[in-house]
Amino acid sequence: MTTTLQHLNSCTATEFVEILHGIYEHSPWIPQRAATQRPFASLTALKLALQGVAANATEDEQLGLIRAHPELAGKAAIAGELTKESTGEQAKAGLNSCSPEEFATLHKLNADYNAKFGFPFIVAVKGPDGKGFTRQTIISTFTRRFKNQREDELAECLRQISRIAELRLNDLLSHTPHFGNTIMEWSETIGAWSDDEGNLTCAYMTDAHRKTAAQLASWMTDAGMQVEIDAVGNVVGRYLSDNPNAKSLLTGSHYDTVRNGGKYDGREGILLPIAIVKHLHERGEKLPFHFEIIGFSEEEGVRFKSTFLGSNAIIGQFDLALLDKTDADGVTMREALTAAGHDVSQIPAIARNPADVLGFVEVHIEQGPVLLGRDLQVGIVTSIAGSSRYLVDLKGVASHAGTTPMAMRKDAAAAAAEIVLYVEQRCGKAPSLVGTVGQLQVPNGSVNVIPGACQLSLDIRAADDATRDAAVTDIVNAIAAICQRRNIEVTLNRAVSEPAAPCAPWLMQQFAAATERAGVPAFELPSGAGHDAMALAKLTDVAMLFTRCGNGGISHNPLETMTADDAEVSAQILLDFLRHFQPKP
Repeated sequence: MTTTLQHLNSCTATEFVEILHGIYEHSPWIPQRAATQRPFASLTALKLALQGVAANATEDEQLGLIRAHPELAGKAAIAGELTKESTGEQAKAGLNSCSPEEFATLHKLNADYNAKFGFPFIVAVKGPDGKGFTRQTIISTFTRRFKNQREDELAECLRQISRIAELRLNDLLSHTPHFGNTIMEWSETIGAWSDDEGNLTCAYMTDAHRKTAAQLASWMTDAGMQVEIDAVGNVVGRYLSDNPNAKSLLTGSHYDTVRNGGKYDGREGILLPIAIVKHLHERGEKLPFHFEIIGFSEEEGVRFKSTFLGSNAIIGQFDLALLDKTDADGVTMREALTAAGHDVSQIPAIARNPADVLGFVEVHIEQGPVLLGRDLQVGIVTSIAGSSRYLVDLKGVASHAGTTPMAMRKDAAAAAAEIVLYVEQRCGKAPSLVGTVGQLQVPNGSVNVIPGACQLSLDIRAADDATRDAAVTDIVNAIAAICQRRNIEVTLNRAVSEPAAPCAPWLMQQFAAATERAGVPAFELPSGAGHDAMALAKLTDVAMLFTRCGNGGISHNPLETMTADDAEVSAQILLDFLRHFQPKP
């Protein structure tokens, strides 16, 4: 008989523990403590309660939980001593059929890892989509995580155990994350199309970019939407209301990528609402407003060094002078668009009338570790950080490294080092404030020459403009003081100045209500990354929902990941948000 959440909520505590005995390996104390929190409003709430017990346990209890798990392809597996659940999971990843070389590699990794950390390596071998990691991926993950610090690995092992438990609960309750699985499958499909072999790069108007646009349009059409690809390459799908005079609620994100990027940045925010609309269409369910999904054609600026091309066209702020910019091969943007079949004269017509728009919401992978650290599937964005970027040129005197006394040097690199440390110190003073020196070089430097020149970049971001502006002022003043003291000439060139984009409270409140109805606490956090919602904020009110990012929160990287279950939670929240949506009073 299939176990149900209703039965788990109503049965005795003893039966509750017995039913869930295999969810956390040899650790009945977890369901015992979670039983006191019943009833659970949803499966998601049950998962969070169990995870919370493990997260709030003592370190000795956590270590006991981790050590209760078997090594991958270890002695217990060879001897047939694994639990039924672990046996099935390791077999799913093919660990029961390793080659002699793979067994030897895993045996050594297990021994080295245990010696370093004092507990076994844990990974949810079924992976983010539940289909199972390959043995090669497991070995690669093992090797990468071996470099971590013990505290980080302890936390990661607990997260992996939570993922294992989540997948086991899904099986126990016959739950399938249909939205999540669809999103993950679609992400794999378009993630295979790239400008560069061996990684994912999808730059503006390349063959991979155009193929991706066509596929998005096809999925939108299949979902029952009216679809067009506009003059800048935005893929626009409209799920029309029965009321022809209704206004439109907009959603979407970008489908271009950085070089060697991840599969979910931007793309989740297109694929997820398409999956929802497909569900609504199959049910014959209409919304009281038009719902539009926009796959923005360009946000990252990889090919023409110009960002937000797609969203700026929607808000009527596309700079037509950009059409004459060239890429690395000398091809102009105008030529690239024309070759793709677009009529650049129609770009101004893309602009939307604010009076026709109810708002804009964007679902996006977090691209950071905050939700991961809090064991939360989703978060509600409060503000998208503004950014001030500078290029700094320092000029000193290049002289002999052996004959110039330390007190007489005009070392441009030493000044740069002091600037980097000041940026780190100053930007650590406010919660949402961050500062980065991402580029640092000594042109034509030599090992035996004191650096006479140094170039560096500055990127200062904060969720509110006042915080960022105050930091920028302090940093600029500090640079001047450092260079004056060291007799260094300095030139600052401001490259970018983008204001912060606060999210609209009335939209955030509706996201919060939908999040809580899903059984997840409504946690708020700022976004340090830029998003298309920043541009749309100049047209209408905006809000964002973040989905948890795995692998330590890494993004703009092939290791960027999320799970089908987290994507499912985000989709259910957006679907609930749409069904309960109330326009701004």
